[in-house]
Amino acid sequence: MPNISDRPTLLYHLYCGLTSVAAPLAWHTVRKKLQAADVPEARQQERLGHASQPRPDGQLIWFHAASVGETLSVISLIKRLGERLPEAQFLITSGTPTSAALIEKRMPPRGRHQYPPLDTAAAVRQFLDHWHPDAAIFVESEIWPRLIVEASRRGTPLALLNARLSDRSVAGWKKRPETARFILDHFKLFLTQNDKTAKNLIDMGARADRVQPGTNLKAMSDPLPVDQTTLESIRSQTADRPLWIASSTHAGEEETVLAAHAELMKRWPNLLLLLIPRHPERRGEVADLLNTAGQTAAFRSKGDQIAAQTQVYVADTLGETGTWYALCPIVFLGGSLKEIGGHNPFEPAQAGAAVITGPGYFNFAETFAPLIDNGGAIEVNSAAQLSEAVANWLSDDNALAQTRAAAKACVNTQKSALDDVIDTLCSSLDLK
Repeated sequence: MPNISDRPTLLYHLYCGLTSVAAPLAWHTVRKKLQAADVPEARQQERLGHASQPRPDGQLIWFHAASVGETLSVISLIKRLGERLPEAQFLITSGTPTSAALIEKRMPPRGRHQYPPLDTAAAVRQFLDHWHPDAAIFVESEIWPRLIVEASRRGTPLALLNARLSDRSVAGWKKRPETARFILDHFKLFLTQNDKTAKNLIDMGARADRVQPGTNLKAMSDPLPVDQTTLESIRSQTADRPLWIASSTHAGEEETVLAAHAELMKRWPNLLLLLIPRHPERRGEVADLLNTAGQTAAFRSKGDQIAAQTQVYVADTLGETGTWYALCPIVFLGGSLKEIGGHNPFEPAQAGAAVITGPGYFNFAETFAPLIDNGGAIEVNSAAQLSEAVANWLSDDNALAQTRAAAKACVNTQKSALDDVIDTLCSSLDLK
């Protein structure tokens, strides 16, 4: 394949022109979201490329992640990479206040966080002029054309790590083959989550010798943090009551969960459901569903205590999921009863939980497949099947223990691939 890195296509030029025109509107929208999350003014300006921290001396390796899940996997990788490269400094960019707060709590050694620049000429130039990264590693599907092209033109070697592309995205890029090849040719390495993505990237125009199928980086993340004080407090409130968790639920899923819970309470009248909505701001909607279902609830955000009559404890807060997983080993993982794509099953599995999922986990198909095949997770399609799965584990400690052990073993197998990922990154990006 000829070198096409210096041959921008007409579509790329059109993209650059449109983003320049749309820049004021994009900034207005982004700024409103940051203000709503109480992000300080100086940090809001990071989206325009204005750094709020100085560039450290020496080698600087830049990781860009989309949001919370990608951020967790990046933190784990940086910790291990930092052991390999003890003089290296690290910059992490992510676009959401939630991910920024998480990084601040779990910042790896020699790391710092910034919000990424908008993909406009001025913001990208300002960002790169300040940081001068020695390598850039984009995580999953974060394809920002101008940022990628400009960083590459300045001599920064680029990698796309944990690459995952939806069928819709692939189909869209294939309709624009010249532009796809132009963008992809700026990467020196693609490490994909599975063979399918590797093939798709090559079909889109990536150089085959730069594409390597790998594993899901999220399997290598450190376990979610556990607040022991909160854990002991909730344990004292629940006493010896049987428990189960419905985590990361979305609109249209709680009805099924609550129906399953109603059926389970016929057999275990004091059963407690710990319900963790994916978006805590939906608490009002969830409260209405609970009222309709006739189930009594306590809300974490209100500081409610779990009383004897509490049937559902709504954990409508952020950053505490690891604590809830430490409380209970039976977890239904949402985003899967509807065509949402699912969520990362390795988080509950790492905590030692047995996992239940609906069928709509297509974003994590390569992650769920070995879990289900090895007996660490099961798939359900209805409230009846969900209640049956939970009932089986509530009534059979041996069955629950076997499923938990299978889930943990699957995670440990995936984790062993981390050193291979680091070897490949260092070799391809000339990191030493």
